[in-house]
Amino acid sequence: MSTSSSSPSPQSVPLPARPERESTLRQKKPPVWPIDASESVNAPLPALCARHNRAGGVCCKELKHDERTLIDPDVVRDVVIGLSDGLTVPFALTAGLSSLGESRLVVLGGIAELIAGAISMGIGGFLASQAERDHYRYLRHHTRARVVRSCAGEMEREVAEVLGPVGVDDRTCAAVAKCLRDVEGEHDPDQPPAPADEERLRWSNDVGLTAFLLKFGQGLEEIPTLRLYISAFTIGMGYLLGGLIPLLPYFFIPHAHTALFYSSLVTGLVLLVFGAVKSRVTGAGAGFRGYVWGAVSTLMVGGVAAGAAFGIVKALEGGVE
Repeated sequence: MSTSSSSPSPQSVPLPARPERESTLRQKKPPVWPIDASESVNAPLPALCARHNRAGGVCCKELKHDERTLIDPDVVRDVVIGLSDGLTVPFALTAGLSSLGESRLVVLGGIAELIAGAISMGIGGFLASQAERDHYRYLRHHTRARVVRSCAGEMEREVAEVLGPVGVDDRTCAAVAKCLRDVEGEHDPDQPPAPADEERLRWSNDVGLTAFLLKFGQGLEEIPTLRLYISAFTIGMGYLLGGLIPLLPYFFIPHAHTALFYSSLVTGLVLLVFGAVKSRVTGAGAGFRGYVWGAVSTLMVGGVAAGAAFGIVKALEGGVE
């Protein structure tokens, strides 16, 4: 007889029940405390809610009807600038060159203008963002120096000028000013920190009275360095892609006057679509009428600009003759 046949078979043993505390920690949603329990329970402010007093236990955070996530307005602005210029300026150029009669000349001149225009627009976006960043750092340096030299009463007055128009009383403004002065660091953010203070001063530019006065008093925020390159790339590529659209018919139609008709048709259609999409992305369109108005207004602006440029070119051409 073999040894394996004589050995007893393994038996299943039930696992111990999971402790209640561990199962609570594994829950997906954090616990919610009633608002009136804030004094008896040391609960964080985001965990307080009045759903216990509402019918059906619905939290205010769940009462969201529009779940759209809007794109960064700076990116939208750069795309609008690039595409708008790309759809109008090259179209006006190709329309003027169409009087020569050959699509080959229009294509060569249009491509040269597209490349030069895209580079110029990208550099312009980079320099504009860089100038805005440098201006913010200049104001931050002088505002911080003024905060250090000023007394508590003057800072309370400036805080009250920002919060008072929105309904905050003087007592609360004084408390806010004192709290912001307390967290205001002693290090100048324009100077490199010491190695021992580097971790503590990592977020010093975003807190304190200086940051409050710049952000809420003057509506200014520091532009990250990456934003400079994103702005240059977005504007340049927007101009390049937008400028290719009115130029496409000239690649396939040898007669320039015929290609101009199709170029106008395609450009107008793209302007309509671009205006509707812009209204959707920026949140300006509150419905079908908003999308229609965004499309029509964009077409009108682009059409007027392109028509004016084309008319001036034709007038100059007639004067030269």
